[in-house]
Amino acid sequence: MANKAQQPPHLHLAEVTASQFLDIWKHFDTDGNGYIEGKELENFFRELEMARRGAGVDPSNPTFREKMKEFMQKFDKNKDGRIEMSELAQILPTEENFLLCFRQFVSSSAEFMAAWRRYDTDRSGYIEANELKGFLSDLLEKANRHYDEQKLQEYTQTILRMFDLNGDGKLGLSEMARLLPVQENFLLKFQGVKLTSEQFNAIFMYYDKDGNGYIDEQELDALLRDLYQKNKMEVDLKNLAGYKQSIMSLSDGGKLYRGELEIVLCREPIM
Repeated sequence: MANKAQQPPHLHLAEVTASQFLDIWKHFDTDGNGYIEGKELENFFRELEMARRGAGVDPSNPTFREKMKEFMQKFDKNKDGRIEMSELAQILPTEENFLLCFRQFVSSSAEFMAAWRRYDTDRSGYIEANELKGFLSDLLEKANRHYDEQKLQEYTQTILRMFDLNGDGKLGLSEMARLLPVQENFLLKFQGVKLTSEQFNAIFMYYDKDGNGYIDEQELDALLRDLYQKNKMEVDLKNLAGYKQSIMSLSDGGKLYRGELEIVLCREPIM
């Protein structure tokens, strides 16, 4: 079995299913941190070239390095020097790429959040695995995408395999949001913030001056700007407006409660 596990899966195929896509991802993301980077990236590109050319590739060859550089310029959309799940979806040929499918019918993170909220009824930042099928079905219908029960079941099982790593039957918002295009996943912008519970409570109490347990859109704007400055991140007003809109999609009639904001700023992805 060890031999079989070391072979790069499915890269030679003309079409890749959702399940095969996940096999490829897990094969190359060896540390499970959600990115193909460093040595993983070199291995991936080498195996991809071998699968496409049907011949061996020498990573020490300058031509290999140049091709890899061109490859990253094309597919590394956020220019961070590594490949994430939504970027890999652009690289591999698929029969029905369910990741790209998400992009076609969820044109913004605000739409994704609005769909998510219908299922995360207790605002915990998770939806139960048995609700996932309905969540995906809603998104597919919104896109006017035709699908059958078997394909919906495959998508559901693949996403469960991706994100329910501890088998507790729950899926986290921050993990599911990785299905969004890089530029639309505002959660990635705040991954570097990593507020502890104490820090989050302190900043929330500061902006929730009347102590009613929620903040409004103007207060959120001030809070986000404050976070940008404290973490020395450049403020892009257009992006800031988009992030704010996405976060407010979780609000209740313009009221953003502590638990909802905590999902974005405090909870770490389950890896």
